[in-house]
Amino acid sequence: MEKRGYEIISLNIGNPGLFGFRTPETMRLAMIENLAQAEPYCHQKGIFPAREAVVMQQQDRGITNVSAEEVFIGNGVSELIDLSLRALLNPGDEVLVPSPDYPLWSAAVALNGGVVKYYNCKPENGFAPDPAEIEALVGPNTRGIVVINPNNPSGAVYSRDTLEQIAAIAAQHDLLLLSDEIYDQMVYDDAEFVPLATLVDDGVCLTFSGLSKIYRACGYRVGWCVFGGDLDRAAEYIHGMELLAALRLCSNVPGQWAVQTALGGFQSIRELVVPGGRLHQQRQTIIERVAESPYLSLHAPMGAMYAFVRIDERFAGSLTDQSFALELLESMHVLVAPGSSFNTPYKDHFRITTLPDSDTLHTVFDRIDSLLDQHR
Repeated sequence: MEKRGYEIISLNIGNPGLFGFRTPETMRLAMIENLAQAEPYCHQKGIFPAREAVVMQQQDRGITNVSAEEVFIGNGVSELIDLSLRALLNPGDEVLVPSPDYPLWSAAVALNGGVVKYYNCKPENGFAPDPAEIEALVGPNTRGIVVINPNNPSGAVYSRDTLEQIAAIAAQHDLLLLSDEIYDQMVYDDAEFVPLATLVDDGVCLTFSGLSKIYRACGYRVGWCVFGGDLDRAAEYIHGMELLAALRLCSNVPGQWAVQTALGGFQSIRELVVPGGRLHQQRQTIIERVAESPYLSLHAPMGAMYAFVRIDERFAGSLTDQSFALELLESMHVLVAPGSSFNTPYKDHFRITTLPDSDTLHTVFDRIDSLLDQHR
């Protein structure tokens, strides 16, 4: 459609740079000043200053038994998800994954010979997981539990009590916790982000984060994962990841030089998520427009950069999330992600990013209401 001249409002991907969110200047300068040192390969786990900066962040959060040896730098979190599951899984091994999920987790489990078993984070529960359901899914082939907090796509931020119960289940059944925390500092109002590794003593927790979202540096392709908990129990697994990391020599080196500056400097994300900040304001615009619409409902996202919107049940049977998204694109030139693409059993949600400015969001919801008016 774009090749034919149509202007599409694309709300399907959380890519801050496309919406005018710049990487902090100090990070760009750190990369430039170290370009000469970025020409050779580095260690397969990443450059030491970047890994040490991750260690310092973990220590600030109360995770004191981590060293640079337990940190892996990758070409974004995406590569590290694949690498960690490749090291973990044998054919037929099961991984518990939330529904809705970030679909890369499901894909990476399947591509590495594993079997996905979904635990439901139901809309009527504010998209929070039910620890009892998680425990009921644990079987003899279960190897790990994936936790995405703050959650993509729902924007849910999990309570300390919920996370403590999940950590206890993992410890009881000797399961690896894989905690996707790429949106860790992007929380709103009174929501509290609790790093899962701070609740893990007896088991092993692998935490994933990176520069893409909080630091608006998606194109730098710099992510990290860090082991926490009982590191002696993780030794063989860490060794396996080292061997796999060495297969690709190292990850992108220039972007790694921005990590120390990012984690150690002024955290500019905070001024964006507080009242008056751009992300907070745009989130509020979505909340208000959904509340005004006769056709939509929403659990207010408390974290991340997405809203997971429900279409009223009166359209059941005439509109699925897929058909709605396709028609919205073709007739209204707005691109959203159907909710079922996040592996949900229901087909009445869609996800949009909260990154566009408020004027654009008003245009989007005018077009959505207009389309649903026609169907009504």
